[in-house]
Amino acid sequence: MAIVAGIDSSTTRTRIVACDAETGAVLRDGKAPHPLRDDADARSTEVDPQTWLHSLGVAATGGLLEGVTAIGVSAQQHGLIGLDAGGVLVRPALLWNDPRAAGATAALIDALGGPGPWAEAIGAVPSPAYTIAKLRWLAEFEPVSAKRIAEVLLPHDWLVWQLLGHPKRRTTDRGDASGTGYWSPLTGEYRQDLVKLALGHELRVPDILGPAEPAGHTPEGLLISAGTGDSMAAALGLGLGPGDALVSLGGNGTIFAVHEQAVVDVTGAVSSFADATGRHLPMAGTLNAAQVLRSAAAMLGTDMEGLSELALQSSPGAYGLVMLPYLDGERTPKLPHAAGTLTGLRAESMSPQHIARAAVEGMLCNVAEALDVLRGHGVAVRRVFLLGAAGRLPAVRQSAPQLFGVPVVIAPSGAHAARGAARQAAWALAGTPEPPVWELPEAVTVAPDAEHDLALGSAVRQQYAAVREQFHPETAAPRG
Repeated sequence: MAIVAGIDSSTTRTRIVACDAETGAVLRDGKAPHPLRDDADARSTEVDPQTWLHSLGVAATGGLLEGVTAIGVSAQQHGLIGLDAGGVLVRPALLWNDPRAAGATAALIDALGGPGPWAEAIGAVPSPAYTIAKLRWLAEFEPVSAKRIAEVLLPHDWLVWQLLGHPKRRTTDRGDASGTGYWSPLTGEYRQDLVKLALGHELRVPDILGPAEPAGHTPEGLLISAGTGDSMAAALGLGLGPGDALVSLGGNGTIFAVHEQAVVDVTGAVSSFADATGRHLPMAGTLNAAQVLRSAAAMLGTDMEGLSELALQSSPGAYGLVMLPYLDGERTPKLPHAAGTLTGLRAESMSPQHIARAAVEGMLCNVAEALDVLRGHGVAVRRVFLLGAAGRLPAVRQSAPQLFGVPVVIAPSGAHAARGAARQAAWALAGTPEPPVWELPEAVTVAPDAEHDLALGSAVRQQYAAVREQFHPETAAPRG
């Protein structure tokens, strides 16, 4: 039995899984937090990348990698590891969650002529998370460092380079490269003109590897696959294919689907990334997801599980209560300065169970509208995978298929990105046209009833849309 391993290096920790290369069964797993600098905390946006190697070593203790023949690497996207012409680190790595590039992002968008030209160039409008925005920030606020930077690696690129023993060739993959802002999934090419627009000079860029193309072998002979970003690895680990969408209900909502073509959305609502299989991952997002339920639960003096129990005591439509869940403004729809709204209060609806139901339905209707944005660009959504603790709540499991209108797969908790990296390693090891088929154990599929559930879901969504258009008429669809 061949054994492969997947490494996922997130913002705060490293997770490793060792899997059966044929079936995907997880044989061993380990994890370790990233050590922090003395002056840093868990939210630090700058880090010495050597700490990732330390964390990897700790996570791999106890014979975790014994018998492994191939390794894949997944890591947080959009980071910036700047190296000089000799391959020496110029400054600490900048992470995706660094907010300082907000002003630089706005200037960069304007410099190309607005959101439309960016969407047409790279399939997305850059946000402060993007690598290219950080380049612009460095050019403005750390010009000496900016001038020294001769090449930029992403976190997964850097880890692969370390595992291979610092070869002259630097590599990456389509998925992670599509989050830089200077590699286009539309053309499959780097845009050095955009690099120069941001940084002032061109960069040495990593070679783009094919989905099953190995990056090389370690000095010990282990095959290292191309690696990818964490979203792409999660899609691979879950086994998503065309027609499948993923909804991750964290503090924010992340919504993407597997599609055959890149998407161009000049409004910026959809960002078109590449995936780890040669396809694409058009992505939308909401600013409000699980925290809507947490906030409603706190208001009602309970927790998320208690909120779910209350919501199940109500019925679809929550006796006319509608919650627009724009607690932190909203990205989809574009309402950055909005606040949440609870309407439809009557004597018979003013009860904890109906308020709880309105919170669940409001959050899910908002996500459903983001899925519709993807559909509006020709992206098929025939099945939705639901991730996150909020997605496993009974009230969410009941309502999601009704409101999304398609079967919903409740994915088990687990290291999906690490498993996806391992699946990529197995693919590179096998050298087959398609990745090995790995089943997703313990996943539960909840399908809506073709008549009853879909009718209920449609009525709830119509009620929600009517309230949204009443309070935010700018979001109404054009008529006529």
